[in-house]
Amino acid sequence: MIALLSGKIAYKGISHIVVDTQGVGYRVFIPLTTFYELPDAGQPISLHIHTSVKEDAINLFGFYTLQERELFQLMISVSGIGPKVAMNVLSGISATELLEAISGGNLTKLIAIPGIGRKMAERLILELKDKAVKKMAAEQIPMMDTKQKRNEMIREDVLSALVNLGYKGNAARDALDKVVREAEGELPMDQLLKKALKILAG
Repeated sequence: MIALLSGKIAYKGISHIVVDTQGVGYRVFIPLTTFYELPDAGQPISLHIHTSVKEDAINLFGFYTLQERELFQLMISVSGIGPKVAMNVLSGISATELLEAISGGNLTKLIAIPGIGRKMAERLILELKDKAVKKMAAEQIPMMDTKQKRNEMIREDVLSALVNLGYKGNAARDALDKVVREAEGELPMDQLLKKALKILAG
């Protein structure tokens, strides 16, 4: 099994790259989080690899960090979640944020990820919550305190409301982030929603 692949980038695409290792080109599927970290084509690269072996294909999934690969492997261990869905999840949220959402049981944040429905989000929390908590402890990632967690949940509720009103997830999140940055202190949910709607309407 290939666990680490080093070489030069022969081809660079959003969903996959080709790594040239001593004249042999390996196609490696990547999440967007890894794509953003890649150097230009022709430059050296080293990726953590998960090798998927099936009867009709051998696929390589590459990650810029070991944490991403471990999270990918955790997700595909959950019933009903395959490599494609796991890659989509990692493309829509950072590894640390995903760990926080699963360990904190933040259903709203998980549902906001493209391609994740309520049932799948519930399954992720049910099957991976304890593992996520242990992983955060091992990597010394601090758990959110109660106030921070409450504020995070309020923001996710507002984001969910904006999406339900028909706004695109990325646009809604950008508007909400702008409101939070410009706010003097914490705002109640209705104020956050009102100000975000004003930005989106403008």
